[in-house]
Formats: sequence, C-alpha cells, structure tokens
Amino acid sequence: MESIIQTQVEQHLIKPDGNFPNNPELPVLHYRSAFSIEKNLGDMMEKTFRHHHWKNAWRNGIYDYHHYHSTAHEVLGVYMGDCKVQLGGPDGIILELIKGDVIVLPAGVAHKNIGSGDDFKCIGAYPKGQDYDMNYGKAEELEKAVKNISQVPLPELDPVYGTEGQLLEYWKVAKVSE
Repeated sequence: MESIIQTQVEQHLIKPDGNFPNNPELPVLHYRSAFSIEKNLGDMMEKTFRHHHWKNAWRNGIYDYHHYHSTAHEVLGVYMGDCKVQLGGPDGIILELIKGDVIVLPAGVAHKNIGSGDDFKCIGAYPKGQDYDMNYGKAEELEKAVKNISQVPLPELDPVYGTEGQLLEYWKVAKVSE
C-alpha cells in the first residue's frame, strides 16, 4: 500500500503500577509517521488494519481518564490532529501522537488522553476483532484483569506491516524470554 511508510518503531515496556497491571512482558509499540498524510487517512488506516486482521474498528478520540483492556490488544491510528497520551497510569510515560502515527497497546496497558487538539481523531481496532472490556484501575478489577491478560493470544500479524512488521519480532521475543 503506497501510503504506508517504513518507519522506525519505538518500544516502551510499561510495568505494573498499583492497580494498573499494564504489561511487563509486551512493549507498547509507537510507529511514528507510519502513514503518509492524505485526504482519506482514516479510511486507509482502517483498510490496512482490517487487511492485517485487526478488526472491530471504531473512530473517535481517546478517553480523558485512565482505562485499559484486559481481554484484547489494541491498535490506535491517528488520522486527524494530535494528542498527548499517558500510558501506564498517573505516573506513566507521555507520548505525543500526530497525524499518521500508530501505537499498539498490549492488553493491560492503561492509557489516557491528557491533551489534544479539537480536531483529534483516531481509529482503534483489535486482533481478529477481539472483544475488549473496560477497566479503570480499581483494586477489585486487578486479580481478574491479570488472569485475563495472561490468556490474550499474540496477534498473527502486525496491524500496519502484516508479516513484515516488527510487532511479531518484539512480542515473540518477549514471550520466548519469559
């Protein structure tokens, strides 16, 4: 697909933080400017994700409160505007996302929009259309969430680059070294 750009992937391992389990084994992957900026970027991202079996897509923003999914990995592609997203909970790292960026969140990683332009929009999707749950860092969620996270299978394909993507390399290496 001509609008996809081979880009360096940054990885961020987000360790547990209080009631946020995060994912101490699988790193968050940040693909900077993975897509060229074009008129129908949202459509191109959704088509690419779907082609690589990341489905159950939605379009909106990122919630402005800490939350995570214990039953699914998630890809987020920015197709309009920009956003600062905090990963890992209140003491977590902050990434700046711009139009064309993609991040892949392993199951359990808390995320929150801490500032975005009025025009910010992203598309989210899940490997093989996995069903996702919503968790908010409450103590009573933690035990079940940790169990759920351990049972989420690895994706078969990278959401941006398919079989050529670095997700498979980074995440399989992480799982093998357990």
